[in-house]
Amino acid sequence: MPLSGGILAISIVATITAGIVAVVCIVAIYMCAKVAVKMYLRGNGGDSRDRVASFTGEPGSSGGAGETDDVEMGSMSYFFEDIQKERPVRFSSQQLRAFTRNYAHKVGSGGFGVVYKGRFPNGAAVAVKVLNSTLGKRAEEQFMAEVGTIGRTYHINLVRLYGFCFDAAVKALVYEYMENGSLDGYLFDPPPERKVAFDKLHEIAVGTAKALRYLHEECAQRIIHYDIKPENVLLGAGLEPKVSDFGLARLCDREDTHLTITGARGTPGYAAPELWMPLPVTHKCDVYSYGMLMFEMLGRRRNLELGLHGRESQEWYPRWVWHRFEAGDTDAVVARAAAVTGDRKEREKAERVCKVALWCVQYRPEDRPSMGSVVRMLEGEDQIVAPCNPFAHLAPYNSSATQQSGDTTTTAGSYGSSDHVPSAR
Repeated sequence: MPLSGGILAISIVATITAGIVAVVCIVAIYMCAKVAVKMYLRGNGGDSRDRVASFTGEPGSSGGAGETDDVEMGSMSYFFEDIQKERPVRFSSQQLRAFTRNYAHKVGSGGFGVVYKGRFPNGAAVAVKVLNSTLGKRAEEQFMAEVGTIGRTYHINLVRLYGFCFDAAVKALVYEYMENGSLDGYLFDPPPERKVAFDKLHEIAVGTAKALRYLHEECAQRIIHYDIKPENVLLGAGLEPKVSDFGLARLCDREDTHLTITGARGTPGYAAPELWMPLPVTHKCDVYSYGMLMFEMLGRRRNLELGLHGRESQEWYPRWVWHRFEAGDTDAVVARAAAVTGDRKEREKAERVCKVALWCVQYRPEDRPSMGSVVRMLEGEDQIVAPCNPFAHLAPYNSSATQQSGDTTTTAGSYGSSDHVPSAR
């Protein structure tokens, strides 16, 4: 039976109204969900500090100052969930004083400031690096470099940044604590209990290389460290290595193959030659520094030691290693590296490290391998081609000048000084 005009009109209006209501409902649900997500994210961004305050006994927390040690496990679990999510937490200066018991245990110092040992309420040890306020703008630059680089990374061979403090009085960084200190303590005249087999040094070399591979090749943005050296390789309970100190680090897009930097970066003796020239640099400057680090692991000594004499000067160890390699006589190099056990496998690893180190310190950045290639060569996955002479650009040794420098210098206190590096042609 055909519908009357009035009923048809009502049906059309009802259909349109239902459609409008459905659209409004969908929009309303979307907006509510969007607001809820924003509130959740905002809460996660700020509640870490509230939770930390609640168990450090600060003003504004639910507990009093006398209840600092009586931590509610619920608050702690929320806090450490945030840390496990790899988000650095912002601490106040009062919280740092609580963690370090008023900065009672100093473990190190340098031009950057002072490092103190502390503990979170759950007993986890931390290292609190308080930046030197007299550095002014440099302290702020270092602070931003560290938070902006290591704060957005996570790798088993990178020191973990738990959080930071940035206020008018204190600028500090809170890291995981590495109980065995830095690698230099195991290389340069170590006490008997710190003498390790080369097999362990090889593990440390591979772990450090994997950290740099991650920074260069696996991060969303490439990170250049600029200061790889034994003092910046920290060791955990099982001597597992973790790269630290990102105060000179820089982020760059992968498309940016060269960077222009202002001012010298890095440490003399480890810094790549291009860092001392008014030229653009690449991430290969880290590869060079890593090569210099490997020479020191190979020789268990500083690369530059004045006053050493023999048939051929060993003052600058990398060049001496090259001369031995060029002559087909690496026994002296390998023997020192594997001196602890003399195991055949250790000697093979030492020979591999020797070749890789010579590749890493090639004068031209484009001749140096990537850190991914370095890892594969060290682990025996890639065959190592015989390296070219990385020091061909340097003047030949002057034996009389070398003897004279040994007569006037008895210590290696000027290690890394440009005055003692062989001059360029």
